[in-house]
Amino acid sequence: MGTIYYGGAETPIHIEDHVLAHLKVVIATKLRRNESFTLSFQHNEDEAPGRTTIWLHPSIPLRFEFGEPEGPPLDGHLIRDLAQSANTSGGIALKKEHILRATGHPSEETSDAETSDAEASDEKEKSE
Repeated sequence: MGTIYYGGAETPIHIEDHVLAHLKVVIATKLRRNESFTLSFQHNEDEAPGRTTIWLHPSIPLRFEFGEPEGPPLDGHLIRDLAQSANTSGGIALKKEHILRATGHPSEETSDAETSDAEASDEKEKSE
């Protein structure tokens, strides 16, 4: 389990390492460009029910902490999807689909063709 420490928030944000690794790429890219956006997510099962939205801004301290010593393989399609949503007025809304994709479990909504395309793209990246 990974953790985001954001600003002076009293409660750290716990997110699965695989998901957090993808988010970190998008968040770091946006903040490096001096772009602000929101990140919304549902609370974990061991927390009070509900959801949270945070405003990510380059001037607010942010730290990522991962439970695993090695980074997981990244899904370029998921990173692009998250980056595109970060550019909308709603920001990134972390969904179950993102979590499944980050952990290597395609969502039920992902077609076989999309899965094949993603696998082919991954193989191409590995061979380069």
